Amino acid sequence: MIYRVLLRSRRWSPASLFLGLAFSLLAGCAEPPPETLRLTGATMGTRYNITWLSGAGQPDPEAVHAGVEAVLEAVNASMSTWRDDSEITAFNAAPAGEWFALSSDFAEVFEMARAVSEASYGAYDVTVAPLVNLWGFGVAGMGDQVPADEAIAEALAKVGQQRLDFNREQPALRKPAGMTVDFSSIAKGYGVDRVARWLEEQGIGRYLVEIGGEIRVSGLNPRNEPWRIAVERPQPGERAAQAAVTLHNAAVATSGDYRNFFEVDGVRYSHSIDPRTGAPVRHDLVSVTVIHESATMADAWATALTVLGSERAMETALNEELAVYFISRHGDEFRASSTPAMAPLLRSIE
Repeated sequence: MIYRVLLRSRRWSPASLFLGLAFSLLAGCAEPPPETLRLTGATMGTRYNITWLSGAGQPDPEAVHAGVEAVLEAVNASMSTWRDDSEITAFNAAPAGEWFALSSDFAEVFEMARAVSEASYGAYDVTVAPLVNLWGFGVAGMGDQVPADEAIAEALAKVGQQRLDFNREQPALRKPAGMTVDFSSIAKGYGVDRVARWLEEQGIGRYLVEIGGEIRVSGLNPRNEPWRIAVERPQPGERAAQAAVTLHNAAVATSGDYRNFFEVDGVRYSHSIDPRTGAPVRHDLVSVTVIHESATMADAWATALTVLGSERAMETALNEELAVYFISRHGDEFRASSTPAMAPLLRSIE
């Protein structure tokens, strides 16, 4: 569905109307002020929302709609584990020990995932699905039981991104027996980047692209200001802003454990699974917001830092010179901290 929002017109006096007409005659065929256009739709089990400002030579809204849908269809055809005909489904079903030829999109995402995995000491891992499913956070829905140690050990044996062989030149991927790949923690960010790339190829330079909470912006917003993005307060059952960031040409992604969890005997089990231990994370870090030039990398890093926990996450973010905003739970209170790269972008919500 496409929504067209025209800029509000001013009320003119006779004198100002005359001056405006005189100016338009002197200026000749001046470019009209941009329209703010919006587009929304379904993708990747969630929704996408796009806002852009029109300009001369750009495609009309219907063409933008068709182009965006085509881009997202290509990403889903490569990376959706919900589709029987997708590339990732074919890889997961392929025989172990054999090279599987990859599309450029798949190879690009896997290479970025591998880089984040190595830099985060294995806290990020796209082979973690067996553990996610075991704990009840996968396709079977929410769980409410703690798995037996034997079951966790069995699932852990199928996890370990470093055990995948990657040939960058071909490109191709080879897996050991029992291992699968799932890009759920990075595909939305990649979808945002691919849509943003397509918009720029059409000459659209002022936009906001959002898929399931992952966001990328370019240029100035309709008020000719940097885009302002809220950081949600990590309070279950509540929708409120904790802080805000201002962005010009960047992407932002947030990961947290405060909406998807279950409790057993007073113990909270988060959907954020540590692929090194096989268990949900058990620390005070509840929300991580990352700003990066790439939505794909922001998406992956937000997950990785959430798994690492406050101290190691801050250390890693500083080493990688990342712009990160952390929220930790201390009793009934939330405490925020940020890296030096994030500080200039933060704004008060008051």
